[in-house]
Amino acid sequence: MGGALLNLRRSSNWKRHTIKAMEYLKLDLKLFGRTGIYKAMMFGSPSVIVTTPEACRRVLTDDDKFTVGWPRSTVELIGRKSFVSISYEEHKRLRRLTSSSINGMEALTLYLGFIQENVRSSLEKWTERGEIEFLTELRKLTFKIIMHIFLSSESESVMEALEREYTTLNHGVRAMGINLPGFAYHKALKARKNLVAIFQTIVNERRNQREENLCGQTKDMMDALMDVEDENGRKLSDEEIIDVMTMYLNAGHESSGHITMWTTIFLQKHPEYFQMAKAEQEEIIKKRPPTQKGLTLKEIRQMDFLSKVIDETLRVITFSLTVFREAKSDVNINGQFLTSLFCEYQNSLHLRHLNGGYTIPKGWKILVWFRSVHLDPEIYPNPKEFNPFRWNNSTHKAGEFLPFGAGSRLCPGNDLAKMEVTVFLHHFLLNYQLEQLNPKCAVRYLPHTRPMDNCLARVKKCSSTSI
Repeated sequence: MGGALLNLRRSSNWKRHTIKAMEYLKLDLKLFGRTGIYKAMMFGSPSVIVTTPEACRRVLTDDDKFTVGWPRSTVELIGRKSFVSISYEEHKRLRRLTSSSINGMEALTLYLGFIQENVRSSLEKWTERGEIEFLTELRKLTFKIIMHIFLSSESESVMEALEREYTTLNHGVRAMGINLPGFAYHKALKARKNLVAIFQTIVNERRNQREENLCGQTKDMMDALMDVEDENGRKLSDEEIIDVMTMYLNAGHESSGHITMWTTIFLQKHPEYFQMAKAEQEEIIKKRPPTQKGLTLKEIRQMDFLSKVIDETLRVITFSLTVFREAKSDVNINGQFLTSLFCEYQNSLHLRHLNGGYTIPKGWKILVWFRSVHLDPEIYPNPKEFNPFRWNNSTHKAGEFLPFGAGSRLCPGNDLAKMEVTVFLHHFLLNYQLEQLNPKCAVRYLPHTRPMDNCLARVKKCSSTSI
């Protein structure tokens, strides 16, 4: 066993690294019981993996004791001035500024018409094309939406260039930081450089437009970032603007695309749930005034069953496997006892037992392992079963459902993601079905959970329900 564990630490493939870590977490659970806290060497740093709702919530919400702790290789790709790296104070200021346009369903109603228009046109095009990579097309759709919201842009050439580079970047985010030709991380660094160049051109063009008073009346995210000043009157540098935009556009289309794909797949695999969700949408249409065109926020809030379907999808797939934090000082955290994923390092990795808990030393990394919470059979019976009814009269405690994280660094785009998924499913359920060409296709878990063939499928029109 020792040799296998050593290979886990030295592996240059983060996919194998992560899957093996999940396997050993299961092994330790079977051998030692529910500890909730494990120590390991991750990315060359002494680390603690927390797997219980209580521990996960504590790490995510206690900003006095924990700060962001992403590996340096990840920071280099996402940006030193992005949310994965900046201080709590700077994060709070920039988040308040940048998330106002995408936080809360009321704010998002401004984009509801645009989202619906593009969902309808995309579905129609896909039916005419025959075989498509469903995930790839969904990512293009959600990327178009996020570009409109953040950049007021619908340029096909810019969108294609950015989306192509983001695909390469994301394959390197979860790779080991080996900057040598042929390695995923090396390719991702090149993609990062190309993304910065594209965004720099966009920033320069926007500055020129502003100087010549050619900007439109409606302000977007780029305008907000250019206008913001700190208490000393300092504006954001181009590097800061580009890093924030790079982060938002990436997160804003990846999550929505994957969640939409999996929700659609699960509904197709469970006809009884498909019919219930479809009936709910048809009932909404029946109650709609004849003069109304398209969805409203009020109607979205009436989609009780569809909301449960989406939550169940978020639980089962756990889009974000883990997040990294770092102990700002020695921190006591409760736990029954500690096991180690790496036996040969037990003598060098120590957690001090104190008053029924454990003290995590200052500077140690903490990985919040979302999947272990969402697939815990004591919280969710038959956890791998897709069952939207488990959300009926749900009384889950804090920390038991963390699809977008928690605390001050909760994903700022979670409302936008849910709206995009809901709008897509509304139109899809009323008029379409998905036929997967390889329904038993193997699944890849990194950088995000997806079928190996990106869900090769046909979208078929199946109803003439008026929308």
